[in-house]
Amino acid sequence: MELARRTIDAHTDAGPDEDGIHTMGAAVMAADYRMFAGVNLYHFTGGPCAELVALGAARAQGARQMRCIVAVGNHGRGVIGPCGRDRQVFVDYYPAMRVIVPTPAGLRSVLAADLVPLTQQWTREGMNGLDPSLYQDPETAGPPIIRFNPRYLEAVRSGAKTKTTRFRDPARLGPARLVFESDPEVVLPAEVTGIRHCLVSDLTDEDARSEGLTTATELRECLKGHYPGLAGTDAVDVITFRINEADAA
Repeated sequence: MELARRTIDAHTDAGPDEDGIHTMGAAVMAADYRMFAGVNLYHFTGGPCAELVALGAARAQGARQMRCIVAVGNHGRGVIGPCGRDRQVFVDYYPAMRVIVPTPAGLRSVLAADLVPLTQQWTREGMNGLDPSLYQDPETAGPPIIRFNPRYLEAVRSGAKTKTTRFRDPARLGPARLVFESDPEVVLPAEVTGIRHCLVSDLTDEDARSEGLTTATELRECLKGHYPGLAGTDAVDVITFRINEADAA
């Protein structure tokens, strides 16, 4: 919300109580926690809303799966819910994305599919029939999800990568789904067999080798790329997993 607000405050072309071309800002968070912003481009033919501009910007920067989106009005108008067209676009492309909307009870985060009850999803082949799975939150419907950048897919599949180190991204022992943020998503059934809590400074060369790297120093540098500002005194979870070959097949 703060990114959307800063974006529209910096780039609106309308003064208070004035109409303008750019009056809404939006921000979207991708599955890898990167955030992208956009502003609307009002036009009588139906110029794009800020949310669609933000989604296009995310795609242009390599993001393929989205976690959350929000739109904010200029001049302190706060969070504003998406229009009907935006809601249909969300459902068609990112039905499990969460949308921050205003309600009489305050701001809520809801699944995109919940904003269009009983919707039918559009595809290039036309309108599909009603799909009840659209209304299931993938984070809670089934084993816990552990998300990965798609560049790790082959290393995980081959067994070269059997650990992942996470910061403020807890996991639990037992069945899990390894989700790779590709287009489309790849989901591998897995089992989390171990979770070790340690400081970044305590990571070992063995941890690095289990992640397909060579040294602990290399692992720490890689983590800083995922978590900017990560310090040696920060606590992380080293998660050990194995692919469930039978289920994957």
